[in-house]
Amino acid sequence: MRALIHAGDVQISEHGYDELAEDGLTVREVLSGFQDAVVVEEYLNYPKGPCVQLLLKDRTGAPIHVIWGIP
Repeated sequence: MRALIHAGDVQISEHGYDELAEDGLTVREVLSGFQDAVVVEEYLNYPKGPCVQLLLKDRTGAPIHVIWGIP
């Protein structure tokens, strides 16, 4: 996932953009917090495809939970 982020090969769903806006977060903020992310749970058999829930921190240090699909 780090390689995909560094390559700019990341797609964000409409739902993802809605959630970011609702929480006052930017895509850049979430992507920059990825380096220190902690895996909370893996969903390898999720119906829409494998994904993982990560715990990140925003610019103020507050927790952010993000679901990342794995291509």
